[in-house]
Amino acid sequence: MSQLNSSLSWQPTRRGFLATSAAATAAAVRPASLRAQGANDRLRIAVIGTGGRGYGNLRSVAESNEITVLCDVFEPNLRKAAEEHPRAKTFADLRQVFDHADDFDAVVVSTCEHTHAFATLPALKLGKHVYCEKPLSYNVEEARKIRMAAREANVVTQMGIQIHSGDNYRRVVELIRSGAIGDVTEAHVWVGRAWGRQSAEEAQANGDIVSVRERPEGSEPVPEGLDWDLWIGPAPMRPFHGVYFPGPKWYRWWDFGNGTMSDLGSHWNDLPFWALDLDAPTSIEAFGPPPHPEIAPASMRAVYEYPARKLASGATRPALTLTWHQGTERPPQVLDGTVPNWGSGCLFVGSKGMLLSDYGKHMLLPEKEFEGFAAPEPSIPSSPGQHAEWLAACRGEGEATCGFEYSGLLTEANHLGNVAYRVGHKIAWDTDAMTCPGSPEAAPFLARTPRAGWSLS
Repeated sequence: MSQLNSSLSWQPTRRGFLATSAAATAAAVRPASLRAQGANDRLRIAVIGTGGRGYGNLRSVAESNEITVLCDVFEPNLRKAAEEHPRAKTFADLRQVFDHADDFDAVVVSTCEHTHAFATLPALKLGKHVYCEKPLSYNVEEARKIRMAAREANVVTQMGIQIHSGDNYRRVVELIRSGAIGDVTEAHVWVGRAWGRQSAEEAQANGDIVSVRERPEGSEPVPEGLDWDLWIGPAPMRPFHGVYFPGPKWYRWWDFGNGTMSDLGSHWNDLPFWALDLDAPTSIEAFGPPPHPEIAPASMRAVYEYPARKLASGATRPALTLTWHQGTERPPQVLDGTVPNWGSGCLFVGSKGMLLSDYGKHMLLPEKEFEGFAAPEPSIPSSPGQHAEWLAACRGEGEATCGFEYSGLLTEANHLGNVAYRVGHKIAWDTDAMTCPGSPEAAPFLARTPRAGWSLS
């Protein structure tokens, strides 16, 4: 094995390095398009959430389409988008968008996590195509409702897992499914990001932008142009403070998000989820600092158990353990130097060897045992990109590969890691009943009652 010079500068040899650009996807059944459309037809799109990531999504879908509705709770974001699309109707309240359903064919949702379902479900019930940023929902119940609604609507859906659309994950999936490393019974995912409840010193060391450990007392003036009541939406009301807005500060707070697990878990757990045909775990146990009632952890670990499963190919995938490592946590193979300490990565452990991947490269280990190895011919076609494939599928061309049937299950699994962490002990998961048998204390973390004026019924 090549020498490990440092945790970040290690370079694999040419034999061991099977590199491509970045990322993967899951097979999905192509839903029917909303209406018969040709390649030159323009979709009429409503964009809910136009700042930050939302602005990037807006620009990605605007070309060759018509933006007819714009919505954002922060007037400067909405104004900027409206200046580029002056014919679009504008709203601050996402609920009002759906009073104008005849104005759009498809919806792009880029709000904060805690309002995703409140924009996505109405669109599905109206029979609109939907692109929703990750994570798909705020909790398990919302993810399940979205998945069932998408199945019934039979429209084109896509969760925004941009890494899905490159080639690297595809090559990894082909290798795993071809049996290159044998039967996989263990997988590890780790992410270097350590954003969450930590001291100011820890936050600075981890490149965080927030170093808060408790809910701030009092309030600060609401920024001009921000409708704080609408931003809070279905969450419990609290006074405005700069630790929540602007930027991605909100996702550390349990009332609005689910920390790094639901955020980066959407990208990183996607690879083993797809390659190993995962769906619902049977148990989850999490480890980390004592759970805080307000703020998600900076570092934690969650262990998922998946039973053996009969695959569509007729083969049987053995039972396996998937472990999520966040922040300062690392797999034992990294800690003992068996594999390089990449900043973030995914490791598959099989009966014939290991496969290590990140977003843009992968390698087979031990290198010596794979000298002269010939990878299978590529069988999973390249994607034109997350947005482009969704738009094409809306027109009846090709498939959207991160549909809500797949991404809903992925989102549920990610949320369950946090549920186990917050409960503080191992939980069993009955996916059909959507309960944790023997752990009634888990129920408040699986679902919540929205604030008055907000409903998913």
